[in-house]
Amino acid sequence: MILRMIRRTVSHLDGPLIGLLLLLLMLSVAVVFSASGENGERVVSHLSNIGVALVAMLLISHIPPQRLMQFALPVYIVGVFLLLGVALFGVVVNGSRRWLELGVTRVQPSELMRLAAPMMLAWYFHYKQETQRGRDFVLAGLLLALPVGFIAKQPDLGTSLLITASGFYVLFLGGLSWKIIAGVATVAASALPLAWNYLLHDYQRQRVLTLIDPASDPLGAGYHIIQSTIAVGSGGVAGKGWMVGTQTHLDFLPERSTDFIFAVFSEEFGLIGNLFLLLLYAAIIWRSLWLAAGAPSLFGRLLSGSIVLTFFTYAFVNMGMVSGILPVVGVPLPLISYGGTSMLTVMLGFGIVMSAATHKKLVKT
Repeated sequence: MILRMIRRTVSHLDGPLIGLLLLLLMLSVAVVFSASGENGERVVSHLSNIGVALVAMLLISHIPPQRLMQFALPVYIVGVFLLLGVALFGVVVNGSRRWLELGVTRVQPSELMRLAAPMMLAWYFHYKQETQRGRDFVLAGLLLALPVGFIAKQPDLGTSLLITASGFYVLFLGGLSWKIIAGVATVAASALPLAWNYLLHDYQRQRVLTLIDPASDPLGAGYHIIQSTIAVGSGGVAGKGWMVGTQTHLDFLPERSTDFIFAVFSEEFGLIGNLFLLLLYAAIIWRSLWLAAGAPSLFGRLLSGSIVLTFFTYAFVNMGMVSGILPVVGVPLPLISYGGTSMLTVMLGFGIVMSAATHKKLVKT
């Protein structure tokens, strides 16, 4: 009977993917322990975040895609209204209005939109799959632009760009023409001077300038990039060894357990460790895309594909940021960096991927 209960509990989990995710999470515990300076409380908190995220993934994997579809529109609407609430009544922290005070707690609605936006677009294209026309892509683009505009206004350029990417993946997988993509990219490139002068804030322009020449302000805006690239390069081929990285343990490296944890990993495990980490990420992405492709419904395929490609985007942006080839945008390394909200969001996404692949064919509603 116990075995039957266990089988039923894990019936919608994919063994290979779970194994890869657990391996990555165990690696994250070791890196967070070192990056936090052997801080036991930080590690316990990280383990607690992992436990909550795993339970959430398990629970959502049992929710059939048709049930998730029913939540897509309400969750999207709630998310947009919360973003409107942030714009009107949000709490300002470090110059950004990103938080909404709800009495007993404080929430960041932009985190909700990381899943709500692609869910909404996947629901829309599933609903329109038999009558899909070109104008449907325009409407879908407007549905995506609404929350992205609110988030960019906070300002939170990094999150707004990543949510844009998650929505774009749904549009692309839904059949968006390459000609339209090329046309939009051309228009966007032509508008860069206007965006630079009128849309970007001073600190955002400074991040781009710092990327080009970090030495222009080595103790200010360029400090993060300079220290992180030193840590990445000093690891060499085999690394300095776990918990003996000088950039980390002599407090040169900022945000070392969150946004810049990849620099800690690179310094301690070197090129060999980085190749192993990249291989692990690639295996997770490949297995998840395989599951997404086998989902029996359009909604499941679009949403799962967007979740997996967004996971890839997060990892790419973080590694590029830490390595000095992309501007610093405050994106954590998925499933490695310390942080409960990011961990929960990513694991919920993988739960959705497994749910879409293992439940029976979705009936159009």
